[in-house]
Amino acid sequence: MSTTLQQVPTGTYAIDPIHSTFGFAVKHNGISLFRGQFEKVDASLEDGVLTGTAYVDSINTPIPDLKGHLLAPDFFDAEQTPTVEFRSNEIRIGDDGNVEVDGELTIRGVTHTVTARGNYASGLGISGAEVAGFDIETRIDRRDYGLNWQAPLPSGGDALAWDVRIEAHLELVRQ
Repeated sequence: MSTTLQQVPTGTYAIDPIHSTFGFAVKHNGISLFRGQFEKVDASLEDGVLTGTAYVDSINTPIPDLKGHLLAPDFFDAEQTPTVEFRSNEIRIGDDGNVEVDGELTIRGVTHTVTARGNYASGLGISGAEVAGFDIETRIDRRDYGLNWQAPLPSGGDALAWDVRIEAHLELVRQ
C-alpha cells in the first residue's frame, strides 16, 4: 500500500448488479481451483462504509446438482442462515489504486474480522453518473465459520481445501 491515501467517497452508492459479482474459490482434490458465485447480491457504499449481502440460495457452480449440498447444513445451512454478510469498519485507498478493506464477515451466523485487499477506482460511468469500483479478495479458513464438511481422497489428503478465497468485484453507482 502506498503512503499517500485517497479519501473514501462520501454519499450513497448502490450496487450495479450487472457489473458486480461475489464468489469463492477453493482447491479441489488438491489440484485445481473450484469456483462458485452468488447470483443475487446487494452492496452499497454509504458515507465511507461498504456493506454487502449475498443470498445463499442464489449460489451457482459449474455442477448444478451440487447446489442442494451447498445449501444443506454440511455447508451454508441456507434454511437457518440465508445470507453471507459483510460490513466494513475501515477502508484505506492508496494513491496507486490499491485498497485494503477491514470489516466483519458473517457466514452461517458466525462473524470474524477480515481484511480484503485489491484495487479501487472511481470516475464517471457511461451514463454520466459517478461510479466507484472495488476488486477485492480475502482468504478464510472455512472451519472458522462452521463449514466443516470433508471427504478423504483415496490416496490420502482432503477432497476440499480448508482455505477459501472470497472475491468481490463491485461496481457501485452514486444515488
